[in-house]
Amino acid sequence: MASTRVFVAGHRGMVGSAIVRQLEQQSDVILLTATRDELNLLDFAAVEAWFKANAVDQVYLAAAKVGGIHANNEYPAEFIYENLMIEANIIHAAHKAGVNKLLFLGSSCIYPKMAEQPMKESALLTGTLEPTNEPYAIAKIAGIKLCESYNRQYGRDYRSVMPTNLYGPNDNFHPENSHVIPALLRRFHEAKQANAPQVVAWGSGKPMREFLHVDDMAAASVFVMNLDDATYKAHTQPMLSHINVGTGVDCTIRELTETVARVVGYKGEIVWDTTKPDGTPRKLMDVSRLKALGWGYSIELEAGLRHSYEWFLEHQESFRG
Repeated sequence: MASTRVFVAGHRGMVGSAIVRQLEQQSDVILLTATRDELNLLDFAAVEAWFKANAVDQVYLAAAKVGGIHANNEYPAEFIYENLMIEANIIHAAHKAGVNKLLFLGSSCIYPKMAEQPMKESALLTGTLEPTNEPYAIAKIAGIKLCESYNRQYGRDYRSVMPTNLYGPNDNFHPENSHVIPALLRRFHEAKQANAPQVVAWGSGKPMREFLHVDDMAAASVFVMNLDDATYKAHTQPMLSHINVGTGVDCTIRELTETVARVVGYKGEIVWDTTKPDGTPRKLMDVSRLKALGWGYSIELEAGLRHSYEWFLEHQESFRG
């Protein structure tokens, strides 16, 4: 049986590296990757030449410019421009090179700010987006529509998956720019090291959030990529083809915080600063479409947090500063 040549764009990021780990376990896959120095994804001529030279069979489009609320607020032009260019260049170059299978990785921020919970795929384009990350969300929506447009016009098999909040190996543990799980892991670790009597957490702890381990996200991505055409089309629509990926289970920020403290082994007090904002009360993905296709998550939150903390301890020298 011939091997499948698979290009993972963004292979050094959290999701891309997890997809690489999944694909490395498959003996019939030849992995293709390119660092930023080897291939500038913002340069269409370079991307087109790379595809022509590498005889690609499948593409996982995990490359993106990402960041937290602060970065999205400060650099909206870079976020919309770079994400639009990366996805347009890769999808168009893949099409021109005759690549028939591609999986685009999006984000749950594509949904309206006031979307009904849990958020169904059909909520897309039904309301106003969250203003702080609207440029990024618009780019991700454009990626879905690029895939659908090439499918409609050229008969391609380009699919899209939208993950919930992800965490795990290769997460960003930067003290200012990280998301909630890596930020909490680092904060409780440093408090434990310093024997700090208390850790201050923001808000009331009441908002609900859903979290998925990145290895589950990678497994779901490979699963969706390799679904047979008839099954995939039976559960999607040509102009509503994206698939939510999550656990379908959420917890309060308070529960998450207490679990992180337990995982790290912090014994001090957690104090809630209710003068700080809570943010959106709830963000939960409806994953019934993915369940109907036959996939469900396998890594429970506490086990996933322990795995992430072990990874952090092994790599913490690189996070100093």
